Amino acid sequence: MNDAASGPTCFCRDCLVDLDAAARRCSECGSPRLVHHRALPALTLAHIDCDAFYATVEKRDNPKLADKPVIIGGGKRGVVSAACYISRTYGVRSAMPMFKALALCPSAVVIGPDMAKYVRVGREVRHAMQALTPLVEPLSIDEAFLDLAGTQRVHGMIPAKVLARFAHQVEREIGITVSVGLSCNKFLAKIASDLDKPRGFAALDQEEAKAMLADKPVGFIFGVGPATQERLSQRGFRSIADLQRADETELMKQFSTEGRRLWRLARGIDDRCVVPDRGAKTISSETTFETDIRDLATLEKTLWRLSEKVSSRLKNSSLAGCTITLKLKTADFRQRTRSQSIHAPTQLAAKIFAISREMLAKEIDGTAFRLMGTGVSALRPGSQANDTDMLDRRSAHAERAIDDLRRKFGDAAVIRGIAYEGPQKTE
Repeated sequence: MNDAASGPTCFCRDCLVDLDAAARRCSECGSPRLVHHRALPALTLAHIDCDAFYATVEKRDNPKLADKPVIIGGGKRGVVSAACYISRTYGVRSAMPMFKALALCPSAVVIGPDMAKYVRVGREVRHAMQALTPLVEPLSIDEAFLDLAGTQRVHGMIPAKVLARFAHQVEREIGITVSVGLSCNKFLAKIASDLDKPRGFAALDQEEAKAMLADKPVGFIFGVGPATQERLSQRGFRSIADLQRADETELMKQFSTEGRRLWRLARGIDDRCVVPDRGAKTISSETTFETDIRDLATLEKTLWRLSEKVSSRLKNSSLAGCTITLKLKTADFRQRTRSQSIHAPTQLAAKIFAISREMLAKEIDGTAFRLMGTGVSALRPGSQANDTDMLDRRSAHAERAIDDLRRKFGDAAVIRGIAYEGPQKTE
């Protein structure tokens, strides 16, 4: 018998005392923050999501921002990286163009993203997760799946209580808040974590999932993008209820293995396991220009700086990659993506730049670009990076020397030729 099969169905999130299922406030501490669910002792798979992560970190570090709308982003032509919950009440959302966000919320405090800081805080949260269970699957810097099956004897309490204690610990020790979704599988845990934000805790089991999902559009299912949604709509599947009414075999005839996946998820069935230490699939960097750029020489300088950022992230993560991708977005928001694979993994800025530049040169046709990025995928351990070729070896030695100088004296200590802007004039 599963050691989490018995236990309380209601408890206080603040003091963890067990309560009667009909309770509305904690009889010990008076808190209204209670967790109720009939299947609570048996639910062991969680999705944890940091609340408005970038903005919350900035508010933590500057308490004067606590009651102000905060947007993380940059430049009128950039996009919103994150928005606090106050700014969201104005309609501001992540990935929204900055000019639109500022039109909706002109009083917002705009802060440029500090990724190095966010990564440090994200690691603190990740380490706290790994103290609960070795089965932690990161999805991004600020969210992860956790499988706590079999941990009740270790922690002396059911997984739900362990997670409530964890949320309180993160708030107290790290200074940010998280929302927890608890269920029997990944799909439902992810849904649950969105039900009670911020500082939320929601439980959802498969028995109630079917009814809850029924009125949602098919696009609510992860992996169903606009193109798939249109295909489903053309065949009469507009809501998840339509998928629930369908025959599994018929869906497989129409959509192959995707049909079976949709049939199962529509019923809250998801057999995916939590896979720890999944790691990054791509390391990239991009920038949105303040004014559109069409000439190669200007684009090259930015491309070099982006290549150095990607290289630095690869080296810091002890990774290298075999596929280099160039991303461009035109003035009319059309995206161009070009990729090239190389024979051996690299983490060198010079090689990333050289290959990205070749792809960039082929796109210079008078088109004005508003955004450019480069990235490396097909990642491998950094020890596999190829520096046996003489040119690569020289580049590797030079880059390591520059990296050492920058670690000691700052990023501006060494500026390589193509990125040098020359002396700045003062008025």
